[in-house]
Order: sequence, then C-alpha cells, then structure tokens
Amino acid sequence: MPSPVVPSDPAPAETAATTAATATGRRLPPAVAWLFSVASGLAVANVYYAQPLLDLIADDLGIGRATVGLVGGLTQVGYAVGLVLLVPLGDHLDRRVLITAQLGLSVAALAAVAGAPSALLMLLAMAAVGVLAVVAQVMVAHAASLAGPADRGRVVGTVTSGIVIGILLARTVAGTIGDLAGWRAVYVVSAVATGAMAVVLATVVPAEPRRRSERLRYPRLVGSVFTLFAEEPVLRVRAGLALLVFTAVTVLLTPMVLPLAAPPFNLSHTEIGLFGLAGAAGALGAGYAGRQADRGRARRTLAVGLTAMLVSWPLAALLPHSVWWLVLAMVVIDYGLQSVHVVNQHLLYLVRPDARSRLTAGYMLFYSIGSALGAILSTVTYERGGWTAVCGLGGGVSLLALAFWWAAERAATGRDADGSAVSR
Repeated sequence: MPSPVVPSDPAPAETAATTAATATGRRLPPAVAWLFSVASGLAVANVYYAQPLLDLIADDLGIGRATVGLVGGLTQVGYAVGLVLLVPLGDHLDRRVLITAQLGLSVAALAAVAGAPSALLMLLAMAAVGVLAVVAQVMVAHAASLAGPADRGRVVGTVTSGIVIGILLARTVAGTIGDLAGWRAVYVVSAVATGAMAVVLATVVPAEPRRRSERLRYPRLVGSVFTLFAEEPVLRVRAGLALLVFTAVTVLLTPMVLPLAAPPFNLSHTEIGLFGLAGAAGALGAGYAGRQADRGRARRTLAVGLTAMLVSWPLAALLPHSVWWLVLAMVVIDYGLQSVHVVNQHLLYLVRPDARSRLTAGYMLFYSIGSALGAILSTVTYERGGWTAVCGLGGGVSLLALAFWWAAERAATGRDADGSAVSR
C-alpha cells in the first residue's frame, strides 16, 4: 500500500492564507481566537485530569500504588507520540478538518476511559487520549495562519493562555468532580464538552485557503520535523529555551504538594488544587506578551519574562513563613513562562509559514522533555535537600535560561536567522 502523499517545504514564503491576510489587513475576530483558547484548554486538560485521581483509579481498578503512576506516564508518552505523528499533518491537511477529526476521536477515547472495565483497557485508552490531545497544538498553528501579521502575536497569546489555564485548572476540576461523582465522571464530562466543542469549531471556524506546494510522502513529512532543527537556527534556539523554562516551572509545580500537605500547613488535596488559580492568573500575561511581540518588542518581553522567572524563586523559598509567598511566586513564574512561550512561538511562525505545524511539533517536543526532566530532578532534590534545595535548583535552571537567551542574542547580532532582528 503506497504511503500517503503530503506537501514538502516550499521556498520560505508566506502561504496563501498569510498573503491574503497581509493584503487585506485581515484580523481574526477576537471571539474566534477565544474559542480556540477554550477548545485548546479543554483538549490539553485531558492529559492532566488523572493526576489528583490516581488513588481513586487505583482502588476502583485494583492497580497497585507503585503501578498507578503509569496512568500519567502513558498519557505523556502518548502526547509526545502525537506531536511527532499527528501535528505535522497540519502542514498537509485542512487544519479545520484535522482539528474536528481529532476532537471526534478524543470523544471516543475519553468515553473508553470512563467505561474501562479493566486496568489494561484504561491504560490503553489513556495513551490514546494523550496522542489526540495534541490537537491543542494544531489549533495554535491554525489560529496563527488565520490571523493577519499585525495581530498574530495577540492571537497566539490568546490561544496559548487557554492551554496553560487548562493545564493549571485540570487538577482542580478533576479533584472536585472526582470527590462529588467519582473519577469516571471526570472523563464523561470531558467527553461531552469535547464533543460540543467539535461541533462549534466545525461550524464557526473558517477553513484555510488551499495551500499550493510540492508533494512529500508522510514518512518524510514526519522526518522533516527533525531536519528543521538543522535548517532553522531559530528552532534550535527557541526549543533550547523552551526546555529550560519548562524544566524550571515543573521544578516548582511537581514537589510543592509535599510541603503543603505536611505540617505546619496540612492542606487537603482540594486546597492544594486551588493553587492552580494563582498560576492561571499569571497565565493571563500571555495575551499581553503577544501584543508586545506584534509591536516589535519581543526581545524586551523575553528579557522581562526570563527575569520574572528568576525572581520568583526567592519568593518561593519563603514558603515556610507563609503560603502567600508561594502564591505570589506562582503568579510571577507563570507570567514569565507565558511571556517566553508566546514570544518563542511568535518568532517561530515568522520564519517558515509553510511549516508552522512541524515547527510547533519540534518546539513542543523540547517542552515535553523539559517537563519530564523537571519532574524527575525536583522530586529527587526534595527528597535529599527539602524545599530550600528545590528552590535552589529552580533558581539555577532559571538563571541558565536567562544566560542561554543572552548568549544566543549576542551570537545572532546582525543576523536575521534566529528572528533577533524581529525581536528588537
């Protein structure tokens, strides 16, 4: 059976959609951008619902406490697989069709999780949920393609804020529904919401104009995700920065439940879940970062964001004195993260409009690596040195991110290859 045929990289030029937007000054309506934001948040939240439900899942399906961690692990592995195998298709297919199809399949996967009669079937269904959750990244690329150049940063910031808020609030929502109606109800509610969102997006979101390009078979399309790292310096720099900043944030989020649940705080899981609201407040900075990038202030926004992430760690270190210091630290670090993340994506989309989905896939792979690395390092560090050591680790990673960005900017002075000319 022959491999499916998909487009190769044309010359680095605007796609038909972007060219039309440039000529007409088209702007993506804010309501549609916010619709993408909500849909993306719902999609990516599916990856994180299980975290506060592991004890309930283990008891219901007879999974050992040492094994139940596979639930989250397989979902994350599925997400990484989806980044490589599904997101690149956005450079071949009509992204609206791809988004609708993925959301429809997500409904089926979520229903399978909710009705799973055994641990094995539940784990397989959770892996499928992770694979399909990458639709959120397809939405970011589609929204960027529909937006005009003058407001692309704003649109990317709006959609990205939805993704981060979805991640942060997933634990709170899942914990609340799980307490009221059981863990299966979480996935029933998500399946219904996802199905409704698929219908709305198919009805409201416009399709892209046909993209004209050469043809490339699917295996080479997937492989081009990796060859883009050799071809595009901007991808190497932005992916390296993503690895460091997401490592830093995960260093904070992963072990914080341990000191909060222990004396003298003794907070419940529901109360700890409310800390996600603080991070969500910081995520609102994504829209501001996008507007600043549209105005040619990407470099300044990156500097502020990276500095904010570094400053958050002395605040977090004051947790033994008051939980409010940790609340403030979460707002500051998430504001910094979103500033960096949005500007990174904005600069990526300026380089290869024809390869936005593949650039997103490559970039987000390093996000996943950073998240996994932060989770591993932070738990080991907490066990050996406590919360102060965790804050030292996070501060060191944040300082390294700032130094990496500064060195990359200096190395790129006078060149346009990494987008630095745009970011000034």
